[in-house]
Amino acid sequence: MKRFEWALASRYFRGRRKESRFLSFIKLMAIAGVAIGAAGLLISLSIVHGFKSTINEKVVGFAPHITIQTLTSEPIFRADTLRTHIEKINGVERVLPAVIGEVMLQSRIDISGAILKGVPGGEDITALEQYLEMGEFNTAPDSAGRPGIILGRRLAEQIGAEPGGTVTAFRIEGVPTPFNTPDLVQFHLSGIYETGIDRFDEGFALTEITPVRGLYHLGQLQATSLDIRILNPDRASIERIYNELATTLEYPFTVETIYQRYRNIFAWIDLQEQTIPFVISVMIIIAAFNLIGTVLMMVLERVRDIGILKTMGTRSGAIRRIFLLEGMFVATTGLIIGIGIALLFNWIQSTWQLIPLAEENYYMSYAPVEPHATDFLMVIAVTYLLCALASWIPARFAAKTDPVSVLSFGR
Repeated sequence: MKRFEWALASRYFRGRRKESRFLSFIKLMAIAGVAIGAAGLLISLSIVHGFKSTINEKVVGFAPHITIQTLTSEPIFRADTLRTHIEKINGVERVLPAVIGEVMLQSRIDISGAILKGVPGGEDITALEQYLEMGEFNTAPDSAGRPGIILGRRLAEQIGAEPGGTVTAFRIEGVPTPFNTPDLVQFHLSGIYETGIDRFDEGFALTEITPVRGLYHLGQLQATSLDIRILNPDRASIERIYNELATTLEYPFTVETIYQRYRNIFAWIDLQEQTIPFVISVMIIIAAFNLIGTVLMMVLERVRDIGILKTMGTRSGAIRRIFLLEGMFVATTGLIIGIGIALLFNWIQSTWQLIPLAEENYYMSYAPVEPHATDFLMVIAVTYLLCALASWIPARFAAKTDPVSVLSFGR
């Protein structure tokens, strides 16, 4: 009997009778609604995941996963001892002392303020090197003894600096006087990087730690912060190590994760991830409930067939399942088309980047896509559920139809 129900529902779904042209049009519109809703949701989720992964990669690549500083203006006096203690924590991959401070950077053309960071040997624990655009990632001194410095692209453009040129860092405490002259260090610009995030590219410079210590009059074992890199930098691992450090380190030390330091960026990403799927999901709900009218029209068109089937002894449950199956055929066809559109879009966008973005607003030059298998499974499950609920009402109406009244329908 089930094979009979499946065959009859399939035949009704493919019906090509001339008098059914309007119904076929309505059916196509219902399929298109499901397809557009599913494709829209899958594409939006892929773009949101792409945004999140790209920005997360850039932020995590630029900054250390966890930073330890002091709450006072004093530096960390025995950075080596604290470093040794932290390196013993399970999950910590690397710890580096750093000296960070505000300076003025000047080239032969212009001058601008910046955050200057010095690390041992220029071996920053972040992935900043992968964003290198020009020159080389090298802070070693040149033939003239000037240490190398690496600038963000926007900062380099502001001061008119180019790889190989000279960049001078100035720092002064208090008001400049003939007796209070600024400390300065000359660097050679070895490389220029670009992450696409303005706050990183227009105000940050990286160099060797020794000359920066000289600018701030710090000793060889002193540092303003300790940068920590986690072996598996997922959010849970970072939070676990953060909690361990926060409970063991006492005043004046303070511990900060990358998610705390750049909370506004991560909050912006989370907001998109939460709202966009909700808005697009309305499309699937509307498309699914359009099936109520579509399947109801199918029932009305087949009303005489229903009467004949009932007089032949077909049970009401079988009639209900026939039209429920027809509604599910609409959902299946729409889903196949929608998933195909989403996969095609993801392939085209990842290959040719056809959708450009304003990098100063979105931190990337094109819309990234990152499809997740769980999203496809979720969309399929939700669409089938909604379509089944929408098809149930007209299918139940068909099952309750009186065969005597049905056979005289239209007279």
